[in-house]
Amino acid sequence: MTVATAIAATVLGGWGGLVPWQVAYLAASGVFGIFVASSAYISSIFALGPRLALLVFSLTSPFALIMGYVFLGETVGPVKLTGVALVIAGIVLAILFGRPAKVQPEGIFPTPPIETPALPERQMTLPVGLVFGLIAALGQAAGALVARPVMASGVNPFTAMAIRTGVSAALFLLLLVVPLPGVAKRSQPSARTLGIGIGGALIGTGMGMSLIMAALAGGKVGIVSTLSSLSPVLVLPMVWLRSGYRPPAPAWAGAVLAFAGTALIALG
Repeated sequence: MTVATAIAATVLGGWGGLVPWQVAYLAASGVFGIFVASSAYISSIFALGPRLALLVFSLTSPFALIMGYVFLGETVGPVKLTGVALVIAGIVLAILFGRPAKVQPEGIFPTPPIETPALPERQMTLPVGLVFGLIAALGQAAGALVARPVMASGVNPFTAMAIRTGVSAALFLLLLVVPLPGVAKRSQPSARTLGIGIGGALIGTGMGMSLIMAALAGGKVGIVSTLSSLSPVLVLPMVWLRSGYRPPAPAWAGAVLAFAGTALIALG
């Protein structure tokens, strides 16, 4: 991922004009928004299950709105604020009803029909999982907050992502050499699994987060974070096509709310 975004930044001439404060801010953004947020989010999944973890992670939007106001003085008018509320409500409905238990991926911690996390003995408890989910949401919001001044100064989005992912990758690699107790060695992933992972990283992290960086050049932190959280809504048609299961009416109601909120944000 770092290599891909670095190549794109080089081709587009994005390395020229960088100053130390921009690099430092982007490095901090990577630590908060990728290393801390991703690690905490994955940990919350182990305790809460994917659906409840994603629900807690959706708090990124209000956290980003508050941080943007406190640290950057960004205010949001009543129309846009109503739009943000509608988007958040739509995301919550999409998460709760958009993917039924029968099409949840099989794993160690499957999501039951009723959101009651299955916690194995000696694993993380529900409160710990909630704490990790909150840390993930705060980290994601903080990462966007720190990157906002840098992107507003005109840094190339691919350059920003190359720095953010480079710092995060270095930290993740350091974790591999740290002997953490209780961490069992896992088998090597298959070529197919590795290919899916790389493809998802290139599209989701490389292209998707680079576009988020580009949006931060002119958009407020809270608004950008809200719109970038729409994936549970946008994935509804994909779930239908992939699984053959049509999401229920509440999920589609969530999609309507989310798109109505997006329209208000655009018009406000």
